Amino acid sequence: MRVLITGSAGFIGSALSLRLLERGDEVIGVDCLDPYYDVSLKRARLERTLNHRRYTEVRARIEDRESMAETFARYRPQRVVNLAAQAGVRYSIENPDAYVDSNLVGFGNILQGCRNNGVEHLVYASSSSVYGSNTNMPFSVHDNVDHPVSLYAATKKANELMAHTYSHLYDIPTTGLRFFTVYGPWGRPDMALFKFTRNIIAGEPIQVFNYGKHRRDFTYIDDIVEGVIRVLDQPARPNPDWNGDTPDSATSRAPYRLYNIGNNDPVELMHYIETLESCLGMKAEKQLLPLQPGDVPDTYANVQDLVADFDYRPATSVAQGVANFVDWYRDYYKV
Repeated sequence: MRVLITGSAGFIGSALSLRLLERGDEVIGVDCLDPYYDVSLKRARLERTLNHRRYTEVRARIEDRESMAETFARYRPQRVVNLAAQAGVRYSIENPDAYVDSNLVGFGNILQGCRNNGVEHLVYASSSSVYGSNTNMPFSVHDNVDHPVSLYAATKKANELMAHTYSHLYDIPTTGLRFFTVYGPWGRPDMALFKFTRNIIAGEPIQVFNYGKHRRDFTYIDDIVEGVIRVLDQPARPNPDWNGDTPDSATSRAPYRLYNIGNNDPVELMHYIETLESCLGMKAEKQLLPLQPGDVPDTYANVQDLVADFDYRPATSVAQGVANFVDWYRDYYKV
């Protein structure tokens, strides 16, 4: 297939590009190398794909309407994976404009590109953050998610609504994937595992929010990519049993679906830190701090739909995933 991937220099986008290239697909990678975090890491990720004969790089922002229209018209992708977004819950409080531009305007441009160029299937990144104030665990895609607690979460919920509209109006198959705390080699420097590792090795304290009482459904990068590929290969279909009197938020009469991709095994933050300490052979100095605005105490993914429709369940343990990350970190930064 010819697959357009936005955010191709990102953590997930780069890993997904590699997997698709390895199996013989053609990849059109769109990224702007936004300086939200270390651009040199993004360039290093790109180095893994740039010289592949079936990889084409497009340097552009998805919020640039003309660039996106030109990219879709020129390359005519069969399928699209939208991973480009302004990430980060806490940063959305400091710089809301970036989230409106990338996550709303940019996603609108992606939808228009799919509509105008006969795209067979759009898969896009949503987030576990959409569950917001929900406390019924594990989180199910069939639950109502109308109470986000950060602008980032609200933009991801908006993406799901926008995608449904295009599925309904233009019969475009769209699938939203709610990712749960993705970690692993080549990860994001603004995420906890990266920060903790850097600080522990440097002998600096780590900030532990909610006094370490968080629980997160940490999901390893390879498991995320495998889930994305399985979903990408099976375009969303209408649900013939959908009923407007009792509407199911995860399906529709339109070709529209939502899935959680999580490890289905929440881990306490303190245990996560202890696992990292064990892998590093070093102890962390911890600064215990309160819950931050926009954060939620716990996440826990119900993945029954993913298992039922794709026979797939993420399964990499935190012990293995953290060890893999530490090995990569030591090698990449020569420490």
